[in-house]
Amino acid sequence: MNRRGQRPERPRRRRIVISIKTKLGTLVVGAVLLTSGLALVAIRTSTEFRYITIFAMIATLLITQFVAQSLTAPLDEMNTVAGSISRGDFSRRVRGADRRDELGDLASTINRMADDLESVDRHRKELVANVSHELRTPIAALRAVLENVVDGVSEADPETMRTALKQTERLGRLVETLLDLSRLDNGVVTLKARRFEVWPYLSGVLREANLAASQRGLSSTSGLHNRTDVHLHLDVSPPELTAHADAERLHQVMANLIDNAVKHSPPHGRVTVRARRGHWPDSLALEVEDEGPGIPEALRHTVFERFNRGQTPAQSGPGSDGGTGLGLAIARWAVDLHGGEIGVAESSRGCRIQVTLPGSLPARD
Repeated sequence: MNRRGQRPERPRRRRIVISIKTKLGTLVVGAVLLTSGLALVAIRTSTEFRYITIFAMIATLLITQFVAQSLTAPLDEMNTVAGSISRGDFSRRVRGADRRDELGDLASTINRMADDLESVDRHRKELVANVSHELRTPIAALRAVLENVVDGVSEADPETMRTALKQTERLGRLVETLLDLSRLDNGVVTLKARRFEVWPYLSGVLREANLAASQRGLSSTSGLHNRTDVHLHLDVSPPELTAHADAERLHQVMANLIDNAVKHSPPHGRVTVRARRGHWPDSLALEVEDEGPGIPEALRHTVFERFNRGQTPAQSGPGSDGGTGLGLAIARWAVDLHGGEIGVAESSRGCRIQVTLPGSLPARD
């Protein structure tokens, strides 16, 4: 793994490449040698040159046709596949990607482009379906409340209005989160890094999480929780530890991780937030650990995908009600903006998520 958490590319096996220029040059040289050889044969055997000329022309045309067919057939297939891609059909691929010339490289490039476009189209469809599902639930609940009020089934009392307000706030959270993702995808989010002390900063994040739960209000962007039985513990060492990062974006990361840990904690559980110096100079290592059911190893690579709510129910009952499945995706993007790493670490109990931020921010185009 490199510093960005990506696997290093395997070195490509070197292969002998015969370019099209070489093939065409060989064709010309072969045609000249063939004609010259036939001319010598004609001189030595007293054969009439017209027969030799006709034979040489036929042989040259056959060889040229064979070489041209090997060059133009892949181009025709590439044109057909490119036309299918332009019409939205990303299932077709170009054969001959194993050719050892420029056409083989072009075929490989078109196939990779088709793979990328197919993946983007699949994610787009999933995004539309998931957003539609997320919007439908609060809209249906809000509509039911308002219809009951209009039809006189229920009174417009404070409790009814609080129910309607809760669904409206849920819609607002989803729209705000989608806007954040849109800004991140388009690269319009700028980092405003500054140096700050870690202990008072994280203490403020934990206080906000407790206050939000006690008031049954909005917590992080990942959803709404009202758990007041979970104990939040902060462990910073050394106490004077400082960090250099975008405080607002890091707040998004920690708030989402804490919110997710609280939701999946058992009754009267404990969520521990740790901060240490990282392995690199001036870097910061953060951990959020809970005592919940944890994440199976086979699913750890998917927990940071958008709209992924996992397959492990919260032990607290409706722990994940109102969640959008975008909180951890937001956290990952914010960490990536810093040039850091985020992932699920091994833990004897519960789930432990590690975040590492470098000492200096990456240069952005």
